[in-house]
Amino acid sequence: MITPSIWFTRHMQALLSALGRVLRRPMASLLTTVVIGIALSFPATLWLLVKNAEQVTGGIAEAVDITVYLKTEVPLEEAEKLAASLKLRNSIDEVTLIPAEQGLLEFRDRSGFGAALDALPENPLPHVLVLRPSTAHSSADEVEALKTDLAGFPEVEAAQVDTQWVRRLAAILQMLEDLFKAIALMLGVGVLAVIGNVTRLEIGARRAEIEVTKLVGGSNAFVRRPFLYEGLLFGAIGGLIALAITQAVMFALDIPVARLATLYGSEFRLAGLGAADAATLLLLGAGLGLAGAWLGAARHLSRIEARG
Repeated sequence: MITPSIWFTRHMQALLSALGRVLRRPMASLLTTVVIGIALSFPATLWLLVKNAEQVTGGIAEAVDITVYLKTEVPLEEAEKLAASLKLRNSIDEVTLIPAEQGLLEFRDRSGFGAALDALPENPLPHVLVLRPSTAHSSADEVEALKTDLAGFPEVEAAQVDTQWVRRLAAILQMLEDLFKAIALMLGVGVLAVIGNVTRLEIGARRAEIEVTKLVGGSNAFVRRPFLYEGLLFGAIGGLIALAITQAVMFALDIPVARLATLYGSEFRLAGLGAADAATLLLLGAGLGLAGAWLGAARHLSRIEARG
């Protein structure tokens, strides 16, 4: 019967053995972990760029507004009642009423036609409602349907929203997300292949030792354990390298992006990997390393039999 202390001791021996083999081949180990790090950094960087792109646009729901122009004969009291009733809808998050007087003042300040506007007998501008759809109803089709519904109100002269750019933005972000998934899948398989090949070469180099171990009663699980820890170490170190590469890329892009955002009157800064994201990247690297070593060891150890 294997006690917990014996189990722990065996695993520590396997871990130290794997660590020793990694350190005894510094150049080969470095090249392997760098390849893994670069492979993991590509999808991590792309994911961060997609995340920042969604943040800078505020998400589709934050980026879409519907402008509703009321008829000029609609009084302010009716406009306020309509705004209050629209706020109760689940499909609408926010309703802002811009009275005709406020709209005229803003137009006067921005247009430079102050003298011409003073000559008008009355304010020609209507009251305006600016609506922001809720997150659950922010798709281009739902926004278009909401605009059509609002345009049918008897108080409404016209409703306007540019859904074409909404569709384009949604398509671009979806394409980037799909590209991230495809790259992550391909490079993940690549990491498995790299670790599996390293494990195959290591098993081939230690074939005689493995045959002797099996001859004296060593099981496949016992023989496989050091290779699994070696793959785990390669994957974890590769994850650390990927984390460093990703953060370095985001740091390098931060200043140009901040300069560009300043030109648009924004203080946006690129967000790097948070603690949870960094931990996920490290765990992913370690998991891929472990899985690659398992696949490589399971395939090649089964071909080695003990020699009497």
